[in-house]
Amino acid sequence: MRISLLDRSRTRAGRGEQTALADSVERAVAAEQHGYHRFWVAEHHTVPGIASGAPAVLLAAIGQRTARIRLGSGGVMLPNHRPLVVAEQFLMLEALTPGRVDLGLGRSLGFTAPVREALGRLEASPEEFAEEVGQVRDLLEGTAALTARPVADEPPPLHLLATGAGLDLAARLGLGVVLGGPVLQADDVGERVAAYRRAFRPHRGSAPHVMISMDLLLADTDAEARELALSEIWALVRSRETGAFPPLEDPDRIREQDLTARERDRVEKGLARAWAGSAASLLPRVERVLEATGADELLAAGATFDRAALADSDARVMEMLG
Repeated sequence: MRISLLDRSRTRAGRGEQTALADSVERAVAAEQHGYHRFWVAEHHTVPGIASGAPAVLLAAIGQRTARIRLGSGGVMLPNHRPLVVAEQFLMLEALTPGRVDLGLGRSLGFTAPVREALGRLEASPEEFAEEVGQVRDLLEGTAALTARPVADEPPPLHLLATGAGLDLAARLGLGVVLGGPVLQADDVGERVAAYRRAFRPHRGSAPHVMISMDLLLADTDAEARELALSEIWALVRSRETGAFPPLEDPDRIREQDLTARERDRVEKGLARAWAGSAASLLPRVERVLEATGADELLAAGATFDRAALADSDARVMEMLG
């Protein structure tokens, strides 16, 4: 099974946003050295805790520092863009880094109403998304009324960030899927994936491909790994309180704060659900999901305040699953 890495360009308290982007590039270089199959980046707009709003630009920089690892987006949020522009950006990446580019597409809109207004899209129905995915594919493959350039000998493969409706669409269009978050906790996740495979309609020789995304963090002990997970969980808790997703904080600083009872409860529940632990305790949990879904690939997506600890975790993930 292939092992890949997703980096969200998380910002950290006391470090500039430019540094967060440089951190993403360095993490990609290390991922290639460890033998990861893909390195994907994300798209988030005007979020204090995430520095990357332009995946194609960041991937171009990463492509110049790497030689073999596949590069892609987890994902480009298609409602925020015109299909032609998305196709042109990823055809350009394919021309600059031949045979290494993937295009992951999602349907999420901007984080808040003002951001959605600034992006020019207040809503995107499943039907509109399906139509636009088809447009992107036609443009990448050179079958649209317009010719997107530069023309590629082999267009970048498409993947959908999918829930229930997304799985149906991916099957109908013959695309790979990426599953993560709450959908992995659903009792029927195996049934959903099996239905996707049964309904899959090949396109240009494509086959079903299921990528599972988990925020994996590994350390020597469960307690150490849970401490690493605290930074991201606290950011999620704060976002529910304030409406803004903040930079990662040092776990020691978080522990020093006077948390409310509700905040403490949310933190503890988040830690209990986190994909964080030693290899001995985490591997059986991961294997259960992989077995239930028959996953073809795992996309590790952990983040923490301590960059050295994150680098160590990335290495441990490959040791555990590679």
